Amino acid sequence: MNVSQSLGRLTPSPPATTGKVLKSTWPPRTLKGMNNESLTLPVPAGLAESAALLGSATSHLTAEQARDFVIEQVSGVDVEGKNVCIIIPDGTRSGPHGLMIQAAYDAIAERAGSITILIALGTHAAMEEPAVAKLLDVPPGRIGERFPKAQVLNHDWQNPEAIATLGTVPAAEIERLTRGLLTDRDMAVQINKIVAEADINLVVGPVFPHEVVGFSGGNKYFFPGCSVHDVIDISHWVGALITASDIIGTLGITPVRQLIDTASDMIPGEKLAITYVATSAKGGGSNLHSVAFGTTRAAWAANAQIASRTHIKWMDRPYPRIVSKVPEMYEDLWTGAKGVYKMEPVCADGGEIIVYAPHITEISEMHPGIGKIGYHCIDYFTKQWDKFKDHPWGEIAHSTHVRGLGTYDPETGEEKLRINITLASQVPPEVCAAYNLGYADPDTLDWAAFEADPDTLVVEHAGEILHRLESQH
Repeated sequence: MNVSQSLGRLTPSPPATTGKVLKSTWPPRTLKGMNNESLTLPVPAGLAESAALLGSATSHLTAEQARDFVIEQVSGVDVEGKNVCIIIPDGTRSGPHGLMIQAAYDAIAERAGSITILIALGTHAAMEEPAVAKLLDVPPGRIGERFPKAQVLNHDWQNPEAIATLGTVPAAEIERLTRGLLTDRDMAVQINKIVAEADINLVVGPVFPHEVVGFSGGNKYFFPGCSVHDVIDISHWVGALITASDIIGTLGITPVRQLIDTASDMIPGEKLAITYVATSAKGGGSNLHSVAFGTTRAAWAANAQIASRTHIKWMDRPYPRIVSKVPEMYEDLWTGAKGVYKMEPVCADGGEIIVYAPHITEISEMHPGIGKIGYHCIDYFTKQWDKFKDHPWGEIAHSTHVRGLGTYDPETGEEKLRINITLASQVPPEVCAAYNLGYADPDTLDWAAFEADPDTLVVEHAGEILHRLESQH
C-alpha cells in the first residue's frame, strides 16, 4: 500500500445522481470557512447560560453534590400524570450513568404517569440484562426492584413497528443547512414511537468530542440515538464530506448538528436534558466535572464548552506511531474505531495508528455491509459514486472516518492514504487485509520498545480524549 508523506486534500467529483454531492475545493470548506463563509454557526448568545450548571472543567464533584443538583432541577419539572421517556446512553460511553439515571428517576417516580427508560443504541447491538444492570449501577437481576415504576428498553431500531415517521426535511432545506454539501435529497425523520408519543423526553447522557457532529450529547440522543437509517445516513455522510479530522471537537452548531436539531424540532413532546462531563479515573470509575440541566440544546451547549477543555489534549508535535489501547466497552471495531478518530489528528504523515484491542473478535456484528466496501478515504467513494451511491451512506461514512485522509485516482485505481491503520485484535490477518487494514498480533507487541521510543505515543483508555496539535489550537 502506498502511503503519502505529504498529502494535499482531494477534490470530490459531483455525481449526477439523486442525493448528489456538490464539487468542493480541497481542503474542503472547513469549519472555519472559506471566503468569509462558515459552515458552523456560533452557539446562540445566552443558550449555554440558560441551562442550570454545577461544576466546571477544573471541578471534581461528589456523587452527593451531583445527585442533589439533579433532583433539585428535575423536581421543578411538571411531570404530574405525564408520560416520560428517559433516554440514556448505551455501554459505549463511560461516566457515572447510574448515578445520573437513578437521580432523574427518583425525582419523577412519584409524580409521572408512566416512565420508560430507553437505551439510545443508534444502530449498535442491543444490551443484555447484565450489561444494562451494570450501566444503571444496580446488581444483576435487580433492575425492576430499583426502578419499579419504569420499563427499561433497548431502542428497537431493527423493528419497523417500533418506529414512527414525524415528517420530512425537504431537499432544499438540507442543501441550506449543509451549505450545499448535499443536494437533491429529502430526509425522512423517523424515531422510536416511545419518544414520539412521550409528553416529556428527558435525555440523560455525557458530552464528548465527536467525529460526526463536533461534540456529542443533547439532541444527538434522538438522532441517531433513537432513530433509523435516513437521518443517520444523511447526517453521517455530511460529516464524512467535511471529514472527521475537521469536524471532531468543533464547538458551535456544525452542519450535522443543524440537521439533527432540525429533525429534533419535529418531536412533539417537551425535550429536556441532563448532560455531564466526566473523565476516566485511574483504577476505574470517573471524575465528574460538571452537570447541566435545561432544554436539550441548552444543556448540551453548557457542557460542550466544558468538554472542550477537559476532553481535548493539545500535543506539541505529531507522532509517527500511536498505540491506542481500546477499552472493553467497545465490543467491535465499529465502536472501537473511536481509538482512531481521537488520535488521527496527531499522527504524522506516513505514520501508523495501532488499535490494541485483544478483546475484539469482529469488525462489526450489526453492520456486516462494511465488509462489502472495506475502509477507504472519502475520495475513493466520491470518485466512484455510481458504484457506491446505493450502499448505506452511514457505513460509507464510517469507512472514511476510520481510514482518514487520502486520495484516489479513478484512472489508475491507486489510493494513497495519509496514515496506516493496524488492528491488533482477535480479527485474523486475512480479514484485516480484506477490509484494507493492517494486522498485528496483540500477543507479540513489544511494549518495552514502545515505551522507550520517543516517537511512539501509547494512549490508555483510548476513544474519549481527543488529541490535537497545539498548532491547531
